Amino acid sequence: MQLDEIDLEAAGHTFRLRTYQPAEPHGPVLVWMHGGAFMFGDLDMPEADQVARQLCERGVAVVSVDYTLAPLDALPALLPADGAGPDLPPPPLSPAPRARFPVASLQIAAAFDWATGNAKNLGGDPQRVSVGGASAGANLAASAGMRLRDRGTDRPASLALVYPVLHNEVPAVNDELAALLAPLPPFLTFPPASMAAINHNYAGESVTDPYVYPAGHDLRGLPATLIINAEADRLRMSGEAFAAELALAGVDTTVIRERGTGHGYLNETGSLAADRTIERLFAWLTAA
Repeated sequence: MQLDEIDLEAAGHTFRLRTYQPAEPHGPVLVWMHGGAFMFGDLDMPEADQVARQLCERGVAVVSVDYTLAPLDALPALLPADGAGPDLPPPPLSPAPRARFPVASLQIAAAFDWATGNAKNLGGDPQRVSVGGASAGANLAASAGMRLRDRGTDRPASLALVYPVLHNEVPAVNDELAALLAPLPPFLTFPPASMAAINHNYAGESVTDPYVYPAGHDLRGLPATLIINAEADRLRMSGEAFAAELALAGVDTTVIRERGTGHGYLNETGSLAADRTIERLFAWLTAA
């Protein structure tokens, strides 16, 4: 496995790519984005690095994107109202300049173009470049799929979305999911107020733009899409509803519920569920 880092510029901001070139490539290339409510995350978090490494070990070339993060204005809305909560270390905060939509969205499209142009150098096939991500990163992947479709030139071979958020307003939970969420502290269940704060922080007044939250817009012509949802996750409602919309739009769609998981489980290093999801991603990319 060979790792390299490249600086690109798009939408007036410099951002970084980390490439993972397999020793024995099988052809697929994945442009991959970590999550973090559009405000947090980096290339070293397990959701980015461990996913990329494990896929690379299986022969997939990965381009992990260190996209420009949104401001931190929504941070207070994500914390427990009473100040009580688990004693967790604060997430690492990037010192890089921050910006709202459409900066990160445009950067993912630029990263796809770079990956397509350099696929052969990574041991991959330019016709087999997929785009994927987790949580907010999955949102950015879907947004890139929309942009690249509308542009009318090169498009991804497929989309791979893990516990994605695809709606401006996440559909209401059903009784089964409500029972799974009940034991969790409310601030960990993505309550509507927190989601509204995240939306506004990322997109400002552009939350209805189809390149912000694709759900509810014209999805015809998108590439085949894999959606993997966490079981005990309010955002599962977004992933499942979006899968239904894709199917109705004639898009080949596979939707999976990863049992026994909560949002962000790809950051649980050594987790059997995380390993299982990575194996699912590998099978999907190999077939794409």
